[in-house]
Amino acid sequence: MIRLPRNAQIWLPGYCWSRLAAIGRPRPRRLWLMIADHFEPYWKNRDDGLARERVRQWRERWPEIAARRRDSTGNPPRWTFFYPQEEYRPELIEPLAELARAGIADVEVHIHHDGEGEQDFLERMQRYLDALESRHGLLRRRGGRIAFGFIHGNWALDNSLPGGRYCGLNNEISLLRDLGCYADFTMPSAPAPSQARTVNRIYWAVDDPSRPKSYDRGVAAEPGSGRRGDLLMIPGPLGLRWVHRIRPRMENGELGAHQPVTAGRVRAWLALAPRLGDEAFLKLFAHGAQERHRAAFLGGELDRLFELVGEETCRQGCELRYATAWELYLEVERILLDVPDQVAKSHRDVL
Repeated sequence: MIRLPRNAQIWLPGYCWSRLAAIGRPRPRRLWLMIADHFEPYWKNRDDGLARERVRQWRERWPEIAARRRDSTGNPPRWTFFYPQEEYRPELIEPLAELARAGIADVEVHIHHDGEGEQDFLERMQRYLDALESRHGLLRRRGGRIAFGFIHGNWALDNSLPGGRYCGLNNEISLLRDLGCYADFTMPSAPAPSQARTVNRIYWAVDDPSRPKSYDRGVAAEPGSGRRGDLLMIPGPLGLRWVHRIRPRMENGELGAHQPVTAGRVRAWLALAPRLGDEAFLKLFAHGAQERHRAAFLGGELDRLFELVGEETCRQGCELRYATAWELYLEVERILLDVPDQVAKSHRDVL
């Protein structure tokens, strides 16, 4: 008897559909690789010294790793720190901002909350956005307001967990849109029950403020289609891989000490990565502040990741582009708006 991963009934039909739709599909011309770190310096502790040490190790050692690799255009890898609002300390953000200014990292928005209400959420978010921009020179402005990428803490986007834990806002999709969120990167959340039924596809969530989990299904993003919903969802890969060819195991793009990078995983990622036209978008995720993961990442696991992804893209004959969350979004936006590549490059250089 085959034993499926927990809560697979939510996403397995969408996964099967995505595999059927991929039959006969040509290999991508270009792969965009982005790593979303749910970076929590105070994870399981309230000690300021330990939090500073967790940040310090990334500040000192990530530049050494990034300097050893280049993508098809000669750019180094980027690391996107989704830093939680409730853990904001200027002295912890500033070293990450230095990495951003060096062109090898970026900082975006993460938050944990639990039923405090709409006004509290809006005030907390706005104060945080203002601090990241005005005090650290992070984030960007578009249309006169701050633009940010987002990951929800505890996988509870749009009040999606049973019982409404760790959120409490059925209209969170609309609130994020109005605050200036350019895209959500929370998915996949499997095996959590908050996992969307839509998998391996970039799509638009359309909010129903009276119900939770409005991102469960959405409107597919297509080349030239423009904006078709309230919030753009850019998920990572989700599916099955087979252990010893007989045992199914969930593949959700997580990096960590408990899930070493292998050539087989890299092949699975490229097969599952959402596509727009002939470009593939691979979002992996990590919890890089935690000691066991940080030791693996900074001790050789990231070198192996970039080596294996580089080898596989070379084997498949596609370009490899390293990207922050913002850079990946700009390429998605270019395709959705059907903007020629060279025109979009000039636009990105200005931004």
